[in-house]
Amino acid sequence: MSAAYATFGLAPAMRAGGVLANGDYQVHRDFVDFIVDGRPLLFQLCDLDAVSPLASDVPPAIFTAQVRSLLLEADAPLPGGRYVVYGCPDCADLACGAVTAAIARDGDDYIWQDFAWQTDEHADLELNGYHGIGPFRFEGAGYRAALHSLLRDAAEAPRRRVLLVGARVAVLARLAAALRTIGVGADITDDVSGVPADELCAYGAVAFGRAVGETQRAAVRRAFTDAGVDVVYVDGLAPIVPLLVAQIEHALDRSPLDRRRLTRLVAADGEAGVEVTSPCRVRLTAYRLDRLYRTHTHEVFDGILEPGRHRIPLDARAVKGEAFVVARTSGSVLVEPMAR
Repeated sequence: MSAAYATFGLAPAMRAGGVLANGDYQVHRDFVDFIVDGRPLLFQLCDLDAVSPLASDVPPAIFTAQVRSLLLEADAPLPGGRYVVYGCPDCADLACGAVTAAIARDGDDYIWQDFAWQTDEHADLELNGYHGIGPFRFEGAGYRAALHSLLRDAAEAPRRRVLLVGARVAVLARLAAALRTIGVGADITDDVSGVPADELCAYGAVAFGRAVGETQRAAVRRAFTDAGVDVVYVDGLAPIVPLLVAQIEHALDRSPLDRRRLTRLVAADGEAGVEVTSPCRVRLTAYRLDRLYRTHTHEVFDGILEPGRHRIPLDARAVKGEAFVVARTSGSVLVEPMAR
């Protein structure tokens, strides 16, 4: 085994929820990802829709137990000293498949090795091992400090609640229902004056409908500023629920910009420009409003892209008139209006 050390860190990450083009819902999950040598460990695996055990929505006692487990203060949950590193974002059931690794102490150091895809209690390293990943040797003090910081900061959970401000109550009601379905709380209002600061603190984003005037927008911003609450403001592009959900999901993404898979989306001249930082599945969906304000949805691309910038042609019928493009990976989502 190499004596070289790898650096160990932690960073906020997200499994992007959303309303998919086929009508299915994908649940939103905030979690803490493992950063190895400055890069998310998840990106070093094959394109995987998974989250770490350090998810923000698990009960505090379970979250603490997961941290203690990674510190080897409890017995390994799987035979062979193996621990779940990434699991199913919907149910965390091992039967759905999980990335596991053997974690052990060597003096003061911690070693992660023998990564594998596992669907039952015993891992088959020959058949399902992630060959070429690891072993990673982490210096003990830094490893423990990173994980202990999670216990200190456990109360600072991401604010997965959105305030919806707009004139079209029917659209807002459908949007709120869709957000709640994917695990994001939502409330509707047209006036926040007089709302106590501790209530405003519950929101991570404020979404404005297109019909909301500047005076009303300014009043909402002023209320949050006076309460000392830092939120992200979203200007709704169109009264299309899946599109608005995608905009809000992007606003709620707390992961560092330099540690996202999907970093750029441009929609112009009949094509989409996409940039990704690691091999991953990218889905492009086009939404457009016709002259009668009816919504049309088109899946325009679904495939694996290698790191770098890509130009993807778009069906002219899918982006005719007032149109918008949503780019989605398992961990992030970007939205752009089609430039005319």
